[in-house]
Amino acid sequence: MTTAPTAGTVEVEAAAALMTPLTELVVDAAYAILAVNRRAMAVTDKSDGSPVTEADLAADRVIAEGLARLAPAIPALSEERVGASAGPFNGSFFLIDPLDGTKEFVAGRGEFTVNLALVTGGSPLLGIVCAPAIGQIWRGLVGRGAERLSFTEAGLAAAEPIRTRPMPPQGAAWVAAVSRSHGDARTEAFIAARPGAVRLPLGSAVKFGRLAEGLADIYPRLGPTSEWDVAAGHAVVAAAGGTVTSETGAPLRYGERPDGFIVPSFIAWGDPAAVKV
Repeated sequence: MTTAPTAGTVEVEAAAALMTPLTELVVDAAYAILAVNRRAMAVTDKSDGSPVTEADLAADRVIAEGLARLAPAIPALSEERVGASAGPFNGSFFLIDPLDGTKEFVAGRGEFTVNLALVTGGSPLLGIVCAPAIGQIWRGLVGRGAERLSFTEAGLAAAEPIRTRPMPPQGAAWVAAVSRSHGDARTEAFIAARPGAVRLPLGSAVKFGRLAEGLADIYPRLGPTSEWDVAAGHAVVAAAGGTVTSETGAPLRYGERPDGFIVPSFIAWGDPAAVKV
């Protein structure tokens, strides 16, 4: 394997200047997905057994071409173009899942997303999570805040600020966002150990968006996933006032593992004060 190229560090002001064109690019990728006929499309399995469709590849092409135009000096790692790349990534890089929730997409459900993150120094700085089927975008710049906005073929609507909510007091009901397609026993045990949970089943990175806008309190995933599934949502939640940690409370790092891009487990918290180490 070859090590990823080194890029300079993108600071907050430069990231802020990229937010609008990157949002527009993600919307273009969303429409590339929606243009694919789900009933007639080809679906194949990757080496890990996960599905890949024409829509994944169409969105990936749109994003790759757009990033080459908007920010050619910043390396980009996409789920569909991992190839021979290996960590560590130095400086800043884009981390992309062109279609998160492929199982939801293939099943005809609307909870799939386009995820794009800008990672700097191992931490997500900017994140955009777009849900094409429901015309919804959650985006955030860490240290500058998070927003929700809708889109149609007519364009983007005005953005509205969003923020996570405080964890409900002990004994009160609280909302746990859970995966609709990737349940696991350890995550269920984690939730069951905290009485009063109301489970909110959702697909893909929509869970991060609902947490960031204060409709859920926590999103635990105690099974393995990939960095491109998490980074954009991580940035949105952090920008909205929350945090995303390992199950032991340690910070999540991206692009630094020499053995690949696996996140063994994570917990997204709407209220950082609720983190249990």
